[in-house]
Order: sequence, then C-alpha cells, then structure tokens
Amino acid sequence: MSEYHNPVLLDESVSALIQNPSGIYIDATFGGGGHTAEILSRLSESGKVIAFDRDMDAIGNRLDDDRLVLVHNNFRFVQNYVLYEAHKNGGPELADGILADLGVSSHQFDTAERGFSFRFDAPLDMRMNIEGGMTAADLVNTMEKEDLERIFRIYGEVDNARKIAQLIVTARTEKAIATTGDLDKAIAPALPKFAEHKYLAKVYQALRIEVNQEMRSLEKFLEGASAALKPGGRLVVITYHSLEDRMVKNFIRSGNIAGEEHKDIYGRTEAPLKAVNRKPILPSETEIAGNTRARSAKLRIAEKV
Repeated sequence: MSEYHNPVLLDESVSALIQNPSGIYIDATFGGGGHTAEILSRLSESGKVIAFDRDMDAIGNRLDDDRLVLVHNNFRFVQNYVLYEAHKNGGPELADGILADLGVSSHQFDTAERGFSFRFDAPLDMRMNIEGGMTAADLVNTMEKEDLERIFRIYGEVDNARKIAQLIVTARTEKAIATTGDLDKAIAPALPKFAEHKYLAKVYQALRIEVNQEMRSLEKFLEGASAALKPGGRLVVITYHSLEDRMVKNFIRSGNIAGEEHKDIYGRTEAPLKAVNRKPILPSETEIAGNTRARSAKLRIAEKV
C-alpha cells in the first residue's frame, strides 16, 4: 500500500474518527487503502468499513477482510449508498464515522499516462475515473477563453490567468494540445523565472479540479456525509489546498460551503455539525520530512449534532 500512496496524518485522523470499535465507518477516498487498513486494525470483529473510490487502479488495492465493503463510485454518493443499505436491511444503519482524504494519490501523480503531472510528457488526461468523461485535453481544446481564465483564476489562484488562457487558445489554433508537453510549451511564455514548477502545479491543479468536478463533488459529499452520520458520529476530512479547506471549514461552521449562517429563533446557528478542533491539525515536521506531499495537509474534525 505504501508504494501506491503514503497515507497522511494517519494516526491523528483514525484516532479522531473511531469512538466505537464495533461501529460502521466510511472511508470516502480509499486510494491505496492505508486509512482503511488502519481503521480495520482498530475495529472489533463486528465492526465494518465501507470504502469508496472512483479510480479502478485504487479498487485494485482491495483488502482481504470480510469487514470491508468496497464501492466503485464517487464519494458524492455516500448518502445514497447508506440509505440504500439501510432500506435493504430493513432499518436505519447510519455511520459512526466518515473519513475523507482529499489528496490526489501518489500513484496518480507518479503514473505518467494518467497525465496528472508536468514531470512527464504524457497524454493530458487527469480523469480520476478513466472509464468516461472529458479529459483535460478535451477541456483545453474546446473551452472558451473566458471559461479557461475563470478556471485558472478560481481553482488554481493563478497569476495572469487571462494570459494563460490566451496562450492556450492561440496554441490550439495551430495544433491540438494533446499532451502535458504540449500544454507546458503553450504556456511557457507566461511562466515566471525560478518559479516554473510552482506555477505549473497551480495550472495543473485547476485543470484537474475542473475535469473531475472536485468542488461540486466535495459539496455533495459534505451534505451527504452529514446526513449519513449518527448523532455523535464524526466527520474527519484532510484537505490540501485553500479552496477545499475553506469549503470544509464553512460547512462545519454553518452547514453550507458559502459559510452563510442561518440562526433559529434563539439566535443559535442551524448546522448539522459542530467543530471538534477549532484550528486544523497539521502534519509534524517528522512526517513532512518523510513525505513532502503532506506539507500542505490540514485535518478538520466535526461531530454530528
């Protein structure tokens, strides 16, 4: 599992998640199975884990444990699955805890043909689920300049987003942008000297988020997860960039990703969750030294009211 993905904040997240060793837990982002394996190791024989992943490569990491149910689907459908299982079993079977690690797995970054990284010249794909949907190449070759600019500005917080969009539109009139190398070459004039990699990382992040509809999926997941939890059950989320962390923080505080607070007649904020930790938990220096991809991680914990 460690070769596929080194799980971040493993002990901190699982310790916060499990309060009942005989309970039902959901790992919404199975990936390499690291978090799932740790959850299972702390459960009794009557405990259960339901794990989700839309990437077939991740599904191939299935663990041999009768207490695990592995679902090949987007985590945005977590509530649908829980309600279906409850109906099938003739009664409510809500979760004791739900964990989501929102990071792209090391395997996805390191597999050249997936097109997630500018480190390789490979097809510009970036789909989490390679069985369907638009690729990043489809996106950069067909979207209007204004839409490209919006994606880079909002999802990547890219400086000169308008220039990047214009360079892409100009380049694709001469030749379709099919590979990561084509994209890098197209936007090369806009890359700042001595900070090319950091800038490219933002561009690729923006495209990946759009291709996989990550922000919309996260919103639906948060809504579904809060409904799928038992009272007192915990939601544990690990984020990696400011956009998703802000969404999680807002949802915990107000019950919606915009952070708009709605109060009852007594002036109390109406929200399905309450924060367990006021400030996010960060990886230790030791963990970051051993896994540099952990450096931007933030862990937030909430409890169902």
